[in-house]
Amino acid sequence: MEQRIGPSIPPLQGAAADPAFVPGITGPRPAEPDAAKPREPEDAVSEETASDDPATKEEQEPSAEDAPDEGPEDAEEADEAEAAPAPDGGPVFEASDRRAKVVADHSGVRLRLDDQEAEFRWDEIGAVETESPRFGKRFTLTVHTPDRRWYPLEIEAKSRSDFKEWEADLDKVLDAYFEEAEEAEESAP
Repeated sequence: MEQRIGPSIPPLQGAAADPAFVPGITGPRPAEPDAAKPREPEDAVSEETASDDPATKEEQEPSAEDAPDEGPEDAEEADEAEAAPAPDGGPVFEASDRRAKVVADHSGVRLRLDDQEAEFRWDEIGAVETESPRFGKRFTLTVHTPDRRWYPLEIEAKSRSDFKEWEADLDKVLDAYFEEAEEAEESAP
């Protein structure tokens, strides 16, 4: 008979064996199948086979009616278009540095770090927490959701005096919109 000496260690379950077990971590997207990709119609005329007659040229050149409407050309203009003012002219909190940006307004809270963005409506937010360090200039804003997840974002301030201004502006927004969302939840049957 064979016996083991030492503790009996059960096999590892969950994150140690399968990274997809950890909530919030998603795997890579599967590649798009060929059927989902747009295909050219079979009767389309290629550039090589097109002749120089005007009827063929008219078919190839898109007209002004067929051209899609172009939106703002600059990313900054698109950001300004997204951050539309509140319908009632309510308070808006906005803070940013070279990498991160946070906007809190009537629609909710938007966090952006480099090319990643997260948007939360007021009914999706459980709490908003801020932290100002004793030393340094990194202001931390954390959005907590009811399902026990949190999303922190650090913003580097130009000076430490910005912290008080940011906290006061954020308090105005939270008082105006976060309270309204809580009251709407309580009144709903």
